[in-house]
Amino acid sequence: MASVPTTALSYLALGDSYTIGEGVAVDGRWPVQLAAALHAHDIALAAPRIIATTGWTTDELAWGIDGAEPLGEWDFVSLAIGVNNQYRGRSAVDYRGEFEALLLRAIRYARGRADRVLVLSIPDWGVTPFVKTTPAQPETIATELDAFNTAAQVVCEAHGVAFVDITAASRQRGAEVDMLAEDGLHPSAAMYTLWTALALPVARDLLAQ
Repeated sequence: MASVPTTALSYLALGDSYTIGEGVAVDGRWPVQLAAALHAHDIALAAPRIIATTGWTTDELAWGIDGAEPLGEWDFVSLAIGVNNQYRGRSAVDYRGEFEALLLRAIRYARGRADRVLVLSIPDWGVTPFVKTTPAQPETIATELDAFNTAAQVVCEAHGVAFVDITAASRQRGAEVDMLAEDGLHPSAAMYTLWTALALPVARDLLAQ
């Protein structure tokens, strides 16, 4: 990849295992792929500062952000969080409030510019082989995640933040061997490439403003 100029736009990526890219190399993570893809389209976005850990829920991400302060201001911020709230049996109602608090923080980090924040929906882990090792039913997981994603999308729309749906792609191809990391649960770099393709045109539009 070509070197990014010193004038590159700064990028903060907030999330959980999907943002940190559990089971994939650093360059396979979707925020890293997105930055590279934007750079290839003549938008100089620096490699992201990632604040994310596998297993984090909304409150744990908030604590992680607290521990990383002071974070200052950024040109672009992404947020992808919520799957572990659903996995642990938490409610979509509680998620909505906690997600909104995180989104407002993301907007503040983006210098108050909601048009420089991008949110990714939660993928459906119920289609993966891992689900067979749990008592959870794929249909229930799908229904619950739809509620979580609807809550997040409504909050994003209320605050003028771009919401990118990657859930459909996860359902269509998330059971394929090539789309999975070795654990049979987390996405492979190839799946993250699909997410990047969906996020890229939205991010280009945001960064052109």
